[in-house]
Amino acid sequence: MSFTRNAKTMPLRPARIQVRQPVVHDLIMEIQKAVCGKNEIIFKVLLAILAGGHILLEDMPGVGKTTLALALSRSLALSCKRIQFTPDVLPTDVTGFTVYQGAGKDFEFREGAAFCNLLLADEINRTSSKTQSALLELMEEGAVTIDGVTHPLPDPHIVIATQNPIHCVGTQKLPESQLDRFLLRLSMGYPSSEQEIALLKAREQSNPLDDVVQKADARALLAMRRAVSEVYVSDDIYGYIVALTNATRSHAKLRLGISPRGSLALMQTARACAFAQGRDYVLPDDVTYICADVFCHRLMLRGSDEDAGGAAQAVVQEILEQVPVPHTEPER
Repeated sequence: MSFTRNAKTMPLRPARIQVRQPVVHDLIMEIQKAVCGKNEIIFKVLLAILAGGHILLEDMPGVGKTTLALALSRSLALSCKRIQFTPDVLPTDVTGFTVYQGAGKDFEFREGAAFCNLLLADEINRTSSKTQSALLELMEEGAVTIDGVTHPLPDPHIVIATQNPIHCVGTQKLPESQLDRFLLRLSMGYPSSEQEIALLKAREQSNPLDDVVQKADARALLAMRRAVSEVYVSDDIYGYIVALTNATRSHAKLRLGISPRGSLALMQTARACAFAQGRDYVLPDDVTYICADVFCHRLMLRGSDEDAGGAAQAVVQEILEQVPVPHTEPER
């Protein structure tokens, strides 16, 4: 199985991805039963999960974001919960709360929606800032603290948040500090005519989600995460990542460049990309392949731009073209 980047966002040095990890390949093929024609998006979501991060899906309603999350949970046999964010959702709906049991009894903790392996946070940009902050805090800490008592979340714990484009009714823009908590921001986009026809035919008799079966489990996922953390990164690759991030901090079109958290995100996702291709070392192509998806939502442009996402893509494209690529073999 192989694929290249979409032509709209392809850097001049495109990486042709060959998925050689059997488990990763099987997961992609299983999830695509329910999500037609989006293998690259599925692959990138899996990269974020292997890297130990969370995913933000930004797109119009109805393009399959929820279906993708449900298919992912089934293929990995993960406990999954979904919370629909609206203005009246409270932080305790996400984190949980304590209840007084009566005279002579202790307080009892009631778990919120976050207590699962995979949380689908639907339309996160329609709820209050306080509720958003509660979700993003537990994403960072892997635990919630209620009334002075810390409650660890299940491991692995993955958040797939969706947000509607900012021009949709009832939405508000997420602050840059909150966007930075997501490892990747992805957009599924509308299907092609052929893909939509296939989707209609697949739904004619049954729900394709019913055909998705387990291909791995939480234990296998944690083992793969450990293997990703051991993928070798050479000094040349470290230097390349830092050169890319430094270029964003001095770019004339940007008010805010990539923080060290963004550098770490790029390194870890590049490791996951190498692992998925059956390598135990990172190549420059791993970095360039995923760079835009890691960087774009972390950049703040100068002035106003109705197509801020497209402008950020253009800046990252320009940086990828200008920063020299290391051409050395991995040394250990």
